[in-house]
Amino acid sequence: MLAIASVAALGLAIDLATKAWAWEKLRHHLPKRLIKGLLHLEFAFNTGAAFGVLGETAWARLVFVAITVASVAYVLRLAWRWPLPGKLVPIAMGMLVGGALGNLHDRLFRTQQTLDGERHGVVDFIVLFYWPKHRWPAFNIADALLLVGMGLFAIGLVRARRHMAERG
Repeated sequence: MLAIASVAALGLAIDLATKAWAWEKLRHHLPKRLIKGLLHLEFAFNTGAAFGVLGETAWARLVFVAITVASVAYVLRLAWRWPLPGKLVPIAMGMLVGGALGNLHDRLFRTQQTLDGERHGVVDFIVLFYWPKHRWPAFNIADALLLVGMGLFAIGLVRARRHMAERG
C-alpha cells in the first residue's frame, strides 16, 4: 500500500503542477512548439470524457465523478487484497489512482467561463503528432498515468497468472 500511495501522490503532484502551469502560461497564448510537428503544448479545456465525449451534456460531470470515485475505490480494494509478490502491479495501481485523482480534482474544482456560463472541465495541454499534420487530441499527465498504468497493470496480471500456474 505504501508503494501505491507514493506513486499516486507523486503522479498527482506532477499532474496538478503541470495543469496549474498550463492554466497560467498557455490558456491565453499561442501553442508552444517543443518539437515542431511532433510535440506541442497547447491549452485545451475538456468538459467531457476522453476525446471530449459528452462534453455538452449537463449531467455528464456527475457521471464522470461517480465513475472515477468508484474506480479509485475498486483499485484500492483490489490492492488491499492483492496476494502476489512483485512491484509492477502496485506501481501500476498507484499510477491509476494518481491519474484518476488528478482528473477528478479538475472535474470538481476547475471552471472556465463559456458562452453558456461557467463549465467544469479538465485541463489538457500535451499534443502529439502521430503522422505529419495529424495530431492526437490534447491530453495531460493524468491521462498518461492512466494509459501507462493500465498497460503495466495488464502486464502484471499476465505475470501473476504465470506465477500462479507455476505454483500449481
